[in-house]
Amino acid sequence: MARIPYLDPDRAPESVKRLLAPDRPQKIALLFGHAESNWPRLADLLLSILGEQELEPRLRELGILRVANLRQARYEWDQHVVIAGMADVRPEQIESIAKGRIDAACFDLRERLVLEAATELVRDANVSDATVARLSQEFPPRQIVELLLACGVYEALAKLMNALGLDPESAVTSAFAEAVNRGTVTGRRQPAQGG
Repeated sequence: MARIPYLDPDRAPESVKRLLAPDRPQKIALLFGHAESNWPRLADLLLSILGEQELEPRLRELGILRVANLRQARYEWDQHVVIAGMADVRPEQIESIAKGRIDAACFDLRERLVLEAATELVRDANVSDATVARLSQEFPPRQIVELLLACGVYEALAKLMNALGLDPESAVTSAFAEAVNRGTVTGRRQPAQGG
C-alpha cells in the first residue's frame, strides 16, 4: 500500500495531468507527481528510453526485467513483462529471469551479456572492465550507454517504487506496449506557448 496518498487526478498539477493518458499507467504519475517539478522530466526520460533508443527493445527489456527482479520491484516487473512480451522476449526467458537463471539455455550470447551487465550494475553499483570489454565486442558505444542508462534509471525507479509502496495496477495496456515497441511513444514535451 502506498505510504503517501495519491494525487487526486482532477486536482493534479497540469504538468502531471498531461501524463495521465488513458493508455498509460496512472498510479505512478499520481504518486510520483507529488514531485511536480521533477516527475514530468523523469517521465520524459523514461519515455525516451522506451521509445527513442537504438538498442533493440527486447535487449532493453531483458535488462529492465533483470533489474526489477533483483530489486524485487513488483510494479516495474508487472509493467515490463507486458512490454517485454510484445518486444519478442519469450515466455521461457521471462520465467528464467524470474527464477534468477540468467545462464539458461534460452538466452543467446548477447542476451546473456545484457543480463550479466544488468546484474553487475545492480549488485556492484558498477560493471567490470571484463564485462565492458565483452559488451564492446557485441555492441557499439551508443548501445552500451543506452543499456546501462536504462538499467541504472530503472534501478533508481525500482528503489523509489519500493520506498513509496507504489501499488500494483492493471498491467500496461497493449496499446501503450505496442507504441513503446514501435518507437512511437515519446517523452518530448510540447514547447511553451508564445516562445
